[in-house]
Amino acid sequence: MKLILTAAVENLGEPGDIVEVKDGYGRNLLLPRGLAIPATRGAEKQIADIKRAQADRQVRDLEHAKELRDQLDQLTGVKVAVRTAENGKLFGSVTPADIADAVKAAGGPSLDKRRITVPKGLVKKTGGYQVKVALHDDVEGKINFEVVGA
Repeated sequence: MKLILTAAVENLGEPGDIVEVKDGYGRNLLLPRGLAIPATRGAEKQIADIKRAQADRQVRDLEHAKELRDQLDQLTGVKVAVRTAENGKLFGSVTPADIADAVKAAGGPSLDKRRITVPKGLVKKTGGYQVKVALHDDVEGKINFEVVGA
């Protein structure tokens, strides 16, 4: 059975890939879960157009990612307010969404929270920290922020 993937499937392919799978796998798993659509001539042309547009966008995204990295390097005054004890220990945790909101509030660019990597156990007390942001496959930025008591 020939299918076009609409989502990433482990050990099979990425969205937009045309794959050949056994009938039962396609009929019972991929199609009902919306992970693939039947490959028709019209759908294949549509996928080709989408892939061409993605390739054009990726070049622009690389340049844009470098601009975002430069903006993040110059950004200062990013503060994340969290409830803390008197000794500075946090009651909650600092999430990537908190950091993305703090960057936006400090006048920085809008960031996707899923691209921000906060290592487990990094933020335990108030103070200054640094986390990484995957802006593009080839470009990685860093955010310096300060955790303050709310």
